[in-house]
Order: sequence, then C-alpha cells, then structure tokens
Amino acid sequence: MRRKDLYSLLLIGLLIVLYPWIVDGNEYFISVLVFLGINSIVTMGLCLLMGYAGQISLGHAAFFGIGAYFSGILTSQYSFHPVVAFFAGIFFSALVAFLVGKPTLRLKGHYMAVATLGFGEIFFIAFNELITLTGGPSGLSGIPSLSFFGQVLEVTAYLYLVWGFVFLLLIFSLNVINSRVGRALRAVHGGELAANAMGVDAAWYKVQVFVLSAVYASIAGSLYAHFITFISPSSFGLMPSIMFLMMVVIGGAGTIWGALLGTAVLTSLPEYLRGLEEFEVLAYGGILMAVLLFMPQGILEGMQKLLKSMRRTRKKNP
Repeated sequence: MRRKDLYSLLLIGLLIVLYPWIVDGNEYFISVLVFLGINSIVTMGLCLLMGYAGQISLGHAAFFGIGAYFSGILTSQYSFHPVVAFFAGIFFSALVAFLVGKPTLRLKGHYMAVATLGFGEIFFIAFNELITLTGGPSGLSGIPSLSFFGQVLEVTAYLYLVWGFVFLLLIFSLNVINSRVGRALRAVHGGELAANAMGVDAAWYKVQVFVLSAVYASIAGSLYAHFITFISPSSFGLMPSIMFLMMVVIGGAGTIWGALLGTAVLTSLPEYLRGLEEFEVLAYGGILMAVLLFMPQGILEGMQKLLKSMRRTRKKNP
C-alpha cells in the first residue's frame, strides 16, 4: 500500500471515530454516514469493475438486493443467525455473478450494459413477484437488528461496524489494484486483444472482478437490511443501479478514492435537497453534466489538476 493511501486511511478513520462527538450524538447525521459507508462498499466493487477492468454494469442493485433479501428472509422467517445469512447471501451473489458473467462478459461495450440491465430487471421482478418470500411490493418487515452478546447495536456502534467493513474492503481493494491482478485489469481495460497477446486471460479476469464486485454489493445489502430492518423492491431497481453508477463516474472511475468521493457527494446531496424533491433529478443531471463537461475524469482528478495549476501559477507569480 502506498504511503499516501495509508495517510488517507488514517485521516478518514480518525474522522469516523470522532464523528459521533462532532455531531453531538445526533442519530440522524450518524445514520447518513452509515448509508454513506454502505454505498461506498457497493461503489468500491463497481470501481474495480468499471474503472480498472472497463466493464459497465447497469444491474448491480440486483446483487445489493440479493444480500439484503437473503439476510432479511433467513433471519426473520427462518431464524438463521445473521452471520449465516450474511455468508449465504455472499455465496449466492457470487454464484449468480459467475453464471451471469460467463456469457455476458463476452459482449462488448453497450451490449454488455444492456445485458446487465436486463439481468437487474429480472431480479427486480423476482423481488416483486415472490410475495411469500420477499413480501412483494409491500416489502419485507421484521428484520432483526444486529446484536452483540445480546445487546442490540445502537446507531453509533453500527456506524463503526459498517465503516470497519469499508476499511477492510478498501485495504483489500488497494492491495488488488497495486498487485499483478490490478495490472492485468488495467491491461484488459486498455485493450483485450493486446492483453491476451501479453499472456493475460482477459475473459477470466473479467469474470473474477465481476464476481468480486457482486460480493461487495451483497455485503452492503446485508448491512443495509439489518440497519433499516425493512426492505422493499424499490431499493433494488434500475434507479439505484444508475445512482451507484453515477457515484463512480462523478467521483472518478479511474481511482477508488474518486469513487468514494462521488459516493459522498451523491449520498449527502439528498439531505440538502429535502423539501425540493421535484428538483432532485434535475440537480443530479446538472451535476453529472457539469462533471462530464469540465471534469471528464471525475471530481477527484479535476480537483488535483486544479491544485497543480494553482501551484504553477503561484510559482510563476510569487
């Protein structure tokens, strides 16, 4: 891991630890940071898939939903331990991603995006129609909150739990990026024919990263289900998939840190637009258009270029 990544992790970790005291224990603001952590887990996986392997997915909310429904159904209807349900969701998500990814990832460009869109819609319909399991459009309630030694986790404890997962997966992702696998994914992104010529099995690496990104989404879904204790299909349809995609693109798909920045922007934005719901979609569209026009590589890289430009200007005009 690079030194600047380590410093960034330590700084963010310190802010997370101190945040409940900064907001004076306000559960609403702490909950926003919990959702930011949950969304960050999904977007980290998407960033590996899109930014490093160059594969677009428009159905990732389906894996988010698989994790949520497995945890919700197994714990509320069949009294499974949350840890068992958690790993069951991961296993099923990985299996589905492998079975879907094998044929789908052979497609190129927009064709793959359309295929993943169709896959997401299939699961969205299943979440609505399997009423005896999922509760259908009315949703699934009664999901138990997570507890530790019989003590239900309060919102602050849940914040630390979620961000514990964020940091573990972030460290893992950074290690993947800086490893032989990361170099192979960049080669696939640059050109599959060239990657194959260099001895990189592009098809297999694409399947691997697709499965990995699905596992990330499943973990986030399980944490989401036990936090809000109620889930419905509307949280796992097309719009959530597009929102996850926008988080990665706006922050900068070429770097994990950019994806996290985009997640922070789009997770916190609705909190500033409360009471202006009719303008929410317009605001999202405006932000996306502005980023694509003025910072096509994402907010993070745009900010870095701006800072470098300001430094050069200061050196020329001391």
